[in-house]
Amino acid sequence: MDTYKPLHCDLHDYLEIACLCGYTLDIELTDGQCLTARAITTRTACTGEEFLEVETVDVRQEIRLDRLLAITPLNSNARFGRVVLAVGGQESRSYDG
Repeated sequence: MDTYKPLHCDLHDYLEIACLCGYTLDIELTDGQCLTARAITTRTACTGEEFLEVETVDVRQEIRLDRLLAITPLNSNARFGRVVLAVGGQESRSYDG
């Protein structure tokens, strides 16, 4: 597997909010794949790699954070809009409300 590239610290807040609120997310991955899943939690492996645990209708899975391209909450009361996640602190954010 590729060398892990940590997500910029301020972007973790969006993932934590999504997990705490149980948001359903449209998730875009860096390889072009997309999925819709509910955010469960984040975790850090002993190797230092960080993961977002999500749940779809039939399975729970973990996504390494540097594989996330963007997340968009689908909940009508979400605290943020689409967030583009990029290594090195280059990100764009869309706030709702």
